[in-house]
Amino acid sequence: MTNLQLFVACVAIWGTTWIAITFQLGRVAPDVSVFYRFLLAAVLVFAYCAWRRLPLGYSWREHAWIALMGVQMFGLSYIFVYYAEAHVVSGLVAVGYSASPLLGMLGMRAFFGTPMTRRVLAGSVLGIVGIALVFWPEIGGSQGPGSFAMGATYTVLAVLISSFGSLVAHRNHEHGMPLWQPLAWGMLYGALFSLAWALAGGQRLDFELGAGYVGSLVYLAVLGSIVAFACYLTLLRRIGAARSGYIGVMTPIVALVISAVFESFHWHALTLAGIAVSVAGNVIILRGK
Repeated sequence: MTNLQLFVACVAIWGTTWIAITFQLGRVAPDVSVFYRFLLAAVLVFAYCAWRRLPLGYSWREHAWIALMGVQMFGLSYIFVYYAEAHVVSGLVAVGYSASPLLGMLGMRAFFGTPMTRRVLAGSVLGIVGIALVFWPEIGGSQGPGSFAMGATYTVLAVLISSFGSLVAHRNHEHGMPLWQPLAWGMLYGALFSLAWALAGGQRLDFELGAGYVGSLVYLAVLGSIVAFACYLTLLRRIGAARSGYIGVMTPIVALVISAVFESFHWHALTLAGIAVSVAGNVIILRGK
């Protein structure tokens, strides 16, 4: 696949996973659904590794770093995403995730010494302002302020934890770890953490056999987890974190369009203004060296 095809695939898939998650909310607890999703994804990636005869052995130290990545990227962050979507529309959660590239760059500066310029700082401020503008109409017109506050809190936690997971993934790549084997182990660790989280919370391992739940589960596991993450990590290796970070700009726009169609999300003038400001902030950052 070309770089453009990889980019379009990530935006199209991740832009639709937010609405697919809403089909997972119901009789099955959110953390249990996260367990099913990444367990299925891990099994499929392990099968792919076995088919390609890729070595799966790692030292305990390497497993610890892979587990840290997996718990954050494929476990706890997604549990909070599912919790958030039980309180606010999926498009707003996706918009919150548009801050991930900004947080990632701040983390790269803090943990890896990557230089930051005034351009980056200005773009970060614009991104935050844009996200606040998009959320503002929902805050003002929410029928249940407590519910919206919970959704916003879970979104913030999910974004922060996912960003830390990306930093660990960067560290693992810098230490020579390949793509598929850490992805398989990481998804397995994320699934096991989600299972432990669910059991600690007294959740039952229910399962829905309806077409909506099973279909969305397969879609999220195969496309939303395996294909999208493989495309993104491949693009990351080819063109670097800055240019591939444009995925984080376009994904929430696609998610908001889908949310407007399926969830009756109402666009406001501030919504359009917020998207424009957020995109401008990301473009300012990502066009920098």
